Order: sequence, then C-alpha cells, then structure tokens
Amino acid sequence: MNRPNSCKILIVDDDEDDFFIVSELIRMIPSGEYTIEWASRYEDAIREMMTERYDVYFVDYRLGARSGMELLKEAIQNGCEKPIILLTGGSSTRTEHEALQSGAVDYLIKADVTSEKLERAVRYAQERTVFVKALRANERKYRAIFEHSKDLVFLVDETLQFKDVNPAVTQLLQYDKDVILSKTLFDLLEEDDEKEGLQQQLRMGDEIRDLEITVTTGEGAKKQFQLSLTTQEAPMQEHILWQGILHDITSLRKAEKATLQAEKLAATGRLVRTLAHEVRNPLNNITLSVEQIQADVVPEGMELYLNIIQRNSKRISDLISELLNSSRPTEIVMKRVPLQSVIDEVINQAADRLKLKNIRFDVGFPPTPVWVNADVEKLSIALLNIVINASEAMEEQPGGHLQMQLTESKDQAHLVIADNGCGIPEENVSRLFEPYFTQKRNGMGLGLASTLNIIQAHKGNIEVSSEVGEGTSFTILLPIDTNPEG
Repeated sequence: MNRPNSCKILIVDDDEDDFFIVSELIRMIPSGEYTIEWASRYEDAIREMMTERYDVYFVDYRLGARSGMELLKEAIQNGCEKPIILLTGGSSTRTEHEALQSGAVDYLIKADVTSEKLERAVRYAQERTVFVKALRANERKYRAIFEHSKDLVFLVDETLQFKDVNPAVTQLLQYDKDVILSKTLFDLLEEDDEKEGLQQQLRMGDEIRDLEITVTTGEGAKKQFQLSLTTQEAPMQEHILWQGILHDITSLRKAEKATLQAEKLAATGRLVRTLAHEVRNPLNNITLSVEQIQADVVPEGMELYLNIIQRNSKRISDLISELLNSSRPTEIVMKRVPLQSVIDEVINQAADRLKLKNIRFDVGFPPTPVWVNADVEKLSIALLNIVINASEAMEEQPGGHLQMQLTESKDQAHLVIADNGCGIPEENVSRLFEPYFTQKRNGMGLGLASTLNIIQAHKGNIEVSSEVGEGTSFTILLPIDTNPEG
C-alpha cells in the first residue's frame, strides 16, 4: 500500500524529451513522494493501465499513429478506474470537452505546465478518485438491489410512461422489458376508479405510499399490488421522474380471503350445530307425541292433520341433517388419479342435463395426464355443482355454451369452467361461497359452499370472474402430484 503522501505515476508519451520535462516538474513538487514510470507505446500503455499499479496517468494527446483520446476511451471501457489526465500541445475547447466527456479528470496544455499546476492536478485527481470510487461502490450496491429485488422497481416520467424497470417485470407482470417501456402505468391498471384516484393524487403532488391497485399482466391475469411512488428531479433534464415500487400482494390477499372464508364457515357451523340442538329437542317431542296419538284410536278427520305434522317434522329433521353435513369439515380419502378421469366422470353425469337444455359443451385436455391427489367422489361432486349452476345460468337464453379447459403449470392444475349465461352482479361475486347465500328462488345456498369446502380440503382454491349478460368463469386450482405412482 502507498504511504499517505506517496503517488505512483505513469506518463504515456512517445517523445522522451517531453517525458523528461514532465517527470522533472513532478519531482520538483515540494510535498509528497512520487514514483514515476514511462510508457512510450500505445500497446505498452494500455497493458500497464490494466494492471491498476498506478495512482495517476498522464497521457499525451498524440501517440504516433494512435491518439491519447483513443487510449483514454479504451482504458475506461476496459475497466480502468484510476484518474487519467490528458496532455496536449495546444489549446482546443473541442478537444478539452471531448476529453472530459470521455472520462479524463483534467486537461493540461504542455506549454503552460508548471510544478504547481501538476501538483494541483494530481491532488485534485486523487481526491476525485476517492469520491468517484465511493460513488461507484454505492452505484453498484444500489444497482444490485435494483437488479435482484423481487419487487418491481421502476422509473416513470410525469405521464407515468415507463423509463426503466428491473428484471422482476418478467416474473411479476409477464412482460418483456422492451414491451413494458412502451406502456404507461395507467395501461396496466384494471379499474377506472383506481386510475382516477391515482391521477388525482399525482395532480396534488402527493407521494404515494402502499396504494392497493389491480394490475393486468401480459398473460391477462389480474394481480394485486401495493404501489409506492416518490418524485425525483431528473438530472440534466427539465421534466420530473417518479421512482416506484410494485409489491405483489396477490398471494397475501388470497390467503386472507381463504382465512376469512374458513372463519365464516366455522362460525356458520357453530351456529348450525347450536340451532340444530335447540330445534331437534322439541322436534323429537313433537314426533314422539304424533306417533303416540296415532297408536291410539284417532278421531275421524284427524288422521290427515297428523300425517301433515309427521311429514313436515321429517322434512325439518332432514333439513337439519343436511345443514349439519354441510357445516362439518369434509372427510376425504385421497388417491393419485389423472384429473382428466375426474372431469370425464363429471361430464358423464351432466351430459343428459346439458343435452336436454340444448347446451353445447367443449372440453380441452393437455396431451399427457395431469396427476393429482383426490377423493374422486367428492371432487366430482364439487365440479358437478359448478357445472349444474352453469347450466341453470344458461336456461333462459338460447345458444348456451359450456367450456371446460384443463391446463397445467409447474406445480398447479388449472381447470376453467366457463359459461355464456346471465352472469353474476359484481357485488354478489364475493359472496358466492358463503353458506346460505343464493340467487335461486328455492335454493339453500349450500352447493358452492360445499364445493369450496371440498376444493380447500384438496389444498386447492377457486377463482371467479363474471360479467352480467356475458357469462361466468370458475378457475379451479389444484396442486399437481409430481411423484410417480408406487
């Protein structure tokens, strides 16, 4: 390591006399200790500069067939971070500007060089090197954060046009970088009210912290993000840049929704069990009393009323049993099966219903089996509930069309069951799987609640999208069993 006041200098000059003059002037500097070496050829100079053995380089503008400017550019391009001072035989504003733009830390005219100017140039070069080195270290650190962040980090201008994005854009939004740079942040937002709210905050000059937005990915999927935006004055420019982060909370929101649904089911189950206990006790007394009366001589005309009481008591008892069954956790017996076989079973059960209602249905399978762990009987019931609901949604309009499309990703099976029926109002979509919520006149609202219970017991999930008058799409997600049989 060099001592605090020592400095190792390489002078690059094809003229030995010029080298001698400059080196003698450096040695005349009263403070400091200088070690000076000489490179007279371009090739020798670039090789020496790559060794990083020197603290400062003095480079002559003319080096025979090559130029000092070429050497400067090549050295910096190859990673030289030590300061380079260009020496020229004459004054030229254009040359000085080009040298500084190319990375030289200073520019000196040989005819005007003195020991004082050389001392000042060396001192300035070393001070600037310390500053630049720290700056580059920070730049590398923050660039690494930018490049490796799992969040989407980006820059947008005042119109929210993307100017730069980190590689996470491909994973989170399924867009290539060149594609996303042709878009604005508004292009990605799904909801009009979110666009208006964002515009209003930006007009007020507010920085945005953890604003929840819905974004459409390059594959058409909808994902939930938290958006943060802060302003930054763009250097050398007149417009404003916004620094932004998009943090994916899709999985978090799904987990919260699943937890809330489970809590609702648990609360409903407790309520049902309490009511069943309180209703069944007096109901049993009524049933026993009717049976006792029927065992005796029944007055003429009273048999009809006793039968009505008995039939309705049984109906209430059966209803209580159904409610209790729907509130209990689903007990399943798993085995490894191809999901295509389960879907075929559902199609067979629903085929007559669909034909009678003149509903056309299409099924799409991948060419290879999609293996899942499933209780075939219960999973069939869950899927059949969705198919039946779809067929009922298409009852009152001609041209009914039901589609079932199975695809797979790395670890999940995706089954989409889509109809072109009446659709579901937006305010009801979030309530579809609530027990006892129904849009049917005589429905109990237990079918889809049971379906969700079964799918969750299979460690899966259900997503719903619907538009009134256009139809509804259920996406069932199930984990794939990647272990071979046996």
